[in-house]
Amino acid sequence: MALDAIPALQKRKIFTLLSHYSIQSLFQLNAKQLAALKLNEQQIDAFLHPNQKHIQQCLSWHQPTLNQYIISYDDPEYPALLKQISSAPLLLFVKGNIKLLNAPQVAIVGSRSCTPYGQEKAHDLAQQLSDSGITVTSGLAIGVDGMAHRGALKRRGSTIAVLGTGLNNIYPKRHFELAQQVSEQGLLISEFWPDTPAYPSNFPRRNRIVSGLSLGTLVIEASLKSGSLITARYANEQNREVFALPGSIDNPQACGCLKLIQQGAKLVLDCNDIINEFPALQLPQIATEDSTPPVSKQSPLVALIDYNLTSFETLLARSGLDVVSLQNQLIELEINGIITVQPQGYTKLKG
Repeated sequence: MALDAIPALQKRKIFTLLSHYSIQSLFQLNAKQLAALKLNEQQIDAFLHPNQKHIQQCLSWHQPTLNQYIISYDDPEYPALLKQISSAPLLLFVKGNIKLLNAPQVAIVGSRSCTPYGQEKAHDLAQQLSDSGITVTSGLAIGVDGMAHRGALKRRGSTIAVLGTGLNNIYPKRHFELAQQVSEQGLLISEFWPDTPAYPSNFPRRNRIVSGLSLGTLVIEASLKSGSLITARYANEQNREVFALPGSIDNPQACGCLKLIQQGAKLVLDCNDIINEFPALQLPQIATEDSTPPVSKQSPLVALIDYNLTSFETLLARSGLDVVSLQNQLIELEINGIITVQPQGYTKLKG
């Protein structure tokens, strides 16, 4: 823990040092010897004068009776897949079912500002993967992450949330109750010490853990500049599978997924497209339900509504209907779960 407390010491540098020294011998080096290892003054001071009060305070967080654990890199519980990545965390702070650390996992990531289509697919695919026996891993963010966790938990399946903060500082705050549920039915993980606040730079770093824990990463919706593409890149670098859900070329939130598919990510239509990539797990095929009414019984209006946002004015022009008739038909489609209503218009979910 004292080694993990050295400020701004990159994980690769730590493992390089440990390949030449034991932890005990590192802390016995003098200032001149530490300087020769290209450590800065702040790092040298931390080696020579460890903050024992801070370290002991952090160690007190380890309470197995509360399902709170500190897992070091050489602990038998440390995830085997995560050890394979180039910058594995030296410590993991975890809360919940510790057995999930080495369970087969698939990461589901995507946009924080996802469409209703993205929300529905994240929830349903997570639920189906969980039903098959896969643990769903994500980052507890709003949007796709949160829906993935909820989908996995719906039938008491398992899910892992990897945080970009310490576990005493749940972020975002609106997901506090969700985090509580994850800790009870799944597992919360962070590489950051328990009281670490929400620094923006920490969130891209945690993405390598999301992908590193997982056999593959599914991107639901992502713009071309989305952080989800960082997770997909990490997965590719870690020699893990990358999956992407297709979407409309007119939807900015789908462009990242379409780019991933162009680059070789596997296009996913249902959860079996993911399950089939891992035959060694011998997972059952999941029956996917299609609740969409037959085309002949659908309102002709359905064909005029896009999967991305369609304004009321656009539908008036396309349909030729009067305002009252159009409103009545839209209300019926919403009640039947075919479309969803947003402030700027309507989005088709099925059909």
